[in-house]
Amino acid sequence: MSITILLADDHNVVRQGLRAILDREPDFTVVGEAVEGFEAVRLAERLRPDVLVVDVLMPGLNGIEVVRQVAERAPATRALVLSVESDERNIREALTNGAAGYVVKDAPASELIEAVREVAAGKRHLSPALSELALSAYVKGSQARENDSYRNLTTREREVLHLAAQGNTNAQIGKRLFISPRTVEIHRASLMRKLGLKRLVDLILYALKRGIVTAEWFSERPRPAVKESKPKQPKKKRPGLAKHGRRL
Repeated sequence: MSITILLADDHNVVRQGLRAILDREPDFTVVGEAVEGFEAVRLAERLRPDVLVVDVLMPGLNGIEVVRQVAERAPATRALVLSVESDERNIREALTNGAAGYVVKDAPASELIEAVREVAAGKRHLSPALSELALSAYVKGSQARENDSYRNLTTREREVLHLAAQGNTNAQIGKRLFISPRTVEIHRASLMRKLGLKRLVDLILYALKRGIVTAEWFSERPRPAVKESKPKQPKKKRPGLAKHGRRL
């Protein structure tokens, strides 16, 4: 029986490499690809794949929030998270939000294939180097989860938080979520109150600390073009009346 897979990674080279590895397996079928978080959730809900392979850092929604929403909207789909780092917070967040597996990107191709098979079979898979770290992170986070204000945010507030942290304006967020800028403003005020944030810079720092975005993520994004202002030309004197009479 074929195992259907949805890939979600915003780097084309990485995504194509993953597909090349998985396509070699006769019982694997890649049914779709997503380049950002919102698209990954929509495709998972529509295609209902057996396994979602998702990167932690994605534009739109990050991989952890994608896992949480997919667990709600397509519960039969099992999520396998990929990451370049073995970060305790990411491991804990992935596991508590419904991920069935966690693999570091420098793992051999054979481990990725094994992980997909295990996750599709209803098992869990953690990269060997992460096993002890993941257990420690999970235990440490068991008490912290109760006091985590982020868990009190609604799905819409989380979406607004992710997009705002990536530098989107209320108008841009509204267009992305199909709501009015005023509604975005209401959600934004609510999430900032729940998280105890006052300014935009506080929101960005919170997102960085939370792992929603990274400093490297900002450096990889193109900066808006700055229009060069032309130097003002001195005004030409127009012929007119002299101070004390008509100019000759």
